[in-house]
Parts: sequence; structure tokens; C-alpha cells
Amino acid sequence: MNDQIVPIGRARNPFGRSGTGTDDAGRTYYVDLPATLLAALETTVAAVGDAEAIAELGGERLTYRQLWDRAARVAGGLRAAGLHGGDRVAVRYPAGTNWVLAFYGTIMAGGIVVAVNTRSSDPEVRFVLQDSGTTIDLAADTALPDGEPYVMQGLSSDDTAAMFYTSGTTGNPKGVPTTHRAFLTNSMNMIRTLGIPEDIGAGLRTLISVPLFHVTGCNSQLLVATLLGGAAIIMPALDRAGLIDALSAERISFLVTVPAVYALLLRTPGFDTADCSDVRWVGYGGAPIAPTLVAALQHAFPAAEVFNGYGMTETASLLTVLPHADAVTHADSVGYAVPTIDLGVVPHDPADPSFGELVGRGPNVTSRYWNRPETTAETIDADGWLHTGDIVRVDDAGRVHIVDRIKDIIIRGGENISSIEVEAALVAAPGVLEAAVLAVPDDVMGEKVGAIVFGGDDVPAPAAVIDHCRTVLADFKVPQYLVVADKPLPRNPGGKLLKARLRGAVEWGAPLR
Repeated sequence: MNDQIVPIGRARNPFGRSGTGTDDAGRTYYVDLPATLLAALETTVAAVGDAEAIAELGGERLTYRQLWDRAARVAGGLRAAGLHGGDRVAVRYPAGTNWVLAFYGTIMAGGIVVAVNTRSSDPEVRFVLQDSGTTIDLAADTALPDGEPYVMQGLSSDDTAAMFYTSGTTGNPKGVPTTHRAFLTNSMNMIRTLGIPEDIGAGLRTLISVPLFHVTGCNSQLLVATLLGGAAIIMPALDRAGLIDALSAERISFLVTVPAVYALLLRTPGFDTADCSDVRWVGYGGAPIAPTLVAALQHAFPAAEVFNGYGMTETASLLTVLPHADAVTHADSVGYAVPTIDLGVVPHDPADPSFGELVGRGPNVTSRYWNRPETTAETIDADGWLHTGDIVRVDDAGRVHIVDRIKDIIIRGGENISSIEVEAALVAAPGVLEAAVLAVPDDVMGEKVGAIVFGGDDVPAPAAVIDHCRTVLADFKVPQYLVVADKPLPRNPGGKLLKARLRGAVEWGAPLR
């Protein structure tokens, strides 16, 4: 192990490691996972072939048997079009049944799925297609390939099944090859940490309102449902009224979205009378959440366990989960390492090993970036430790608290200020739904704290927002610049703020003090 890495102990971690083994490098893995995504799907088809697998709201519905048969025809069409094993197929359909058929069809054909952000500009799409070396581009306006059924034989757990691209918040996005093992490990980590019964079958109905080209929608919802024989109910586009209707009409038991969407959802007419009795798991992540909002979610979904999840494209989704029992009292934490993940800290100060950069390794962590050996060497060490770029504090129980991205720490007069801490204070202020905190250059102090807030239908009062911050933050952390936005703040598909875009657009005006 790297001598600089201080391991985060698991003595008080609530997630057990039953059903796991340890490889020669000391990494933890599940011993009874299916070999591949296709093996997992085939097992589900054999067990519950006539059960509903996919439902696109306002569109087509497929049973597991139909999903298998249709995907095999997509694979046949891809092979007839000249696809060979290992070739890349760009999937650019909107979220829905075609996306899922293209995903499984590409894998059945022996190809590698390139999950393309459908919100990208034309130059951004061209970059991903060129960078990935895409052979076949399934653009939104193209028909699904069709041909004689075909299913590639001989795939292994270490073969790359798909490639998701990082959000590209700092330069061009990076392709992350994801193996069958990584996908399935993440699915099992979701199942174990949330306590989802492995025999739940049709009782698991997950509402996917986030994009399928992002690891949350695909890896932690769609593939979890497939592994357990549940149903993935897919919203082609987020619609709050439609989401509320779907909760009861589709008997939703599991949903995940970002805190800002939940805050808006609770205010949406009709939510207070919606039937949420089937909902058993409510997940969030990607941004700070106020304890009051967590408590409101627990009240709104009384039969549900609420949880916070933290992860990255590089980890096939989850690194940590904060369980229901800690959700309100430790709302500023992202929780504990999931069963197959080992976490550690590279301390900023050897005298304080609980504070520094978070690193992690496990079978769901990628071993490389696509065609980027230098970036791979900078980010993933020889022992497989991924350097996340997140500064964390670890408490005595082993819970992880994200302090900030390394690049987003504000240094004001020699004092380090966490933008995430200030954002958490802001989203708990009256009328604030979203907040972004940025460094504002200053000739005297070096940097000062600037904040951008959005209140949805409300318009936050700057004086009230600052007064609230003064009650919960040290004086030097209170924003000295405040801008009230008239539209939601820009985010990537995982809900993370696009601060680079904000930096280039915000006009700060005069300081508040």
C-alpha cells in the first residue's frame, strides 16, 4: 500500500461483508456474482421471463423475455452492419426502451456501449465519438438495428461492457471503461447497503428520472432492477407532475434524484395528496442537503428508508452510502464505505490523518481512462487506489464528510474555506433551493466568498440569507458577494454544479460588506 494513505477503518461501518472474498492484492469482491451482465439478464429471463422489465412512461413496455429477444435482434443488426468484438457503439437515444435495447444489444453483439450525454452540444458529441473511436453511431433519429438474433459467447467479467464519460467540468470529458464485474459489483453494493431483499422480484419498481447515460440511472437503478427481476420505470424527461402521478400509478418502491428536485417536488401541487405508500427507498446525492429537507422527505415518504449516495463515474457509481439512521443527524456526511470498497485518506497534515484527499479501491473502480495513460498515472496508482480529488474529513465512526473539491477550496487571507460547507448553510436559508459558492478574486485578501442562489418560485431576500449564514458560519466564511439567479443553476447529469460555467458568467457587483 502507498505509505501516504491512511486507511479508513470499518469497525463501526454498518455494512457487512458477508458473501465476499479477498484477492491476492487484498481487494474485496463478491464471490457469487454472475459472470457478466448478459448472464445476469439471462438468469432473470429464465426465472421471471413474463414479468415487466422496462416501462417507458408514455411509451413501450417490455417483459424480460421481450427485452432479451429484442436486444438479440439489435445485436444481430449490429453484427450485420459490420460490428466486431470490442468495437464501440455510441448510444444517443433519449431515456426509454430504445436506450435499454441498444445498451443490451450492443453488449450481446460483443461491442462496447459508449453512453453519450444527450444534452451535449454538437462539438461535444463529435469529441466523444472521435475520442472513443465509435464504429456505429446510434443517434436519436436513427432506427434501432435489426437482424437475426445474435448473442456473443465467451464474454468474461473483466471485459469492458460500456464506457461512460466524466462530466468534463475541467476540460474535455474522459472515457471510463467499465467492466461487467464493476457494473454487477455496484448493483450488489446498492442491494446490500439499502437492505433490498434479494427475493423482492416484482416488488422492486424503480422510477428513473435521471439520465440513463449517467451512472446513477443506469448502474444504480436499471441494472439493480434487472439483477433482482424488478421493473425500471423510465421518465424520458423530468416532469414533476408526471413523477407524482407515477408514484401511485406505477406503484414505485424506489426513487433517486438530486436534493433540489425533491425540494421542488414537495412544493408541487398534488404532492401532498399523492399515494406514496409503496415507496420504500428514497435516495439523493450530488449536492449538499439541508437536515430540514431530509426530515421533510422522511415525513413525505413515511414507509421509506432515505439515504445519501456518493460516487463517481470512475467507481461505476457508489463509493459510500449514508443510511437512514444517520440521515438527519449526519446530513452533512456521505456515509460509510460500501462493502467492496476500501477507503483511505492522503493527509494534508501528517498530524491529522482524518483530513485530506479521499482515495478508494475495489472491483467497481476503473483501472484506467480511455486513451489517457498520463491522466491514468496521475489519478490511479499502481495498487489500484483512485485519487478522487475530493477533500474529506472522517469522523470517529468512519463516516466521510466531503469538505470540497481540491480546486474549489477558497483561501481568504490564509484561511481555507470549504465551498460545500457554505453551500450547505445557504440551502438551509429562507427561500433558497440551490446555491453555488465561488472564489471572488480580491487584491487584499487574495480571495473572498461569493454565492449564487436560486429560489424557484420564491425570490430569496439577500439580507435574510446573509443573516442566516451569520448564525451558522464563522464570520470569515459568510459570503461577501451574493447574486440571486432567475433560473436553476447549471448542473451535470449527476446533479453536480458546473462551477466553471458559472465562473464565466457571473457578475458579482459590489461586496455586501
